[in-house]
Amino acid sequence: MSIIQCDYLEAPAKVEFPPELALLIVRKAAAMAAQFEERALDEMTRAAHRHLRTGQTTEQIAWQLGL
Repeated sequence: MSIIQCDYLEAPAKVEFPPELALLIVRKAAAMAAQFEERALDEMTRAAHRHLRTGQTTEQIAWQLGL
């Protein structure tokens, strides 16, 4: 409970979350996740190729990439 009593303010009205908005949010989040995954794969593949060119072993590369 708050130290300051705010009895003069109305309680916030309950608002039902629209299912259509929830669906749009889920779709956007899925698209963002797919884009992030694609970028991560590209970045890790480039890093692995770079390390292979320097003569590192697969185990060293896996350790460096946190795999």
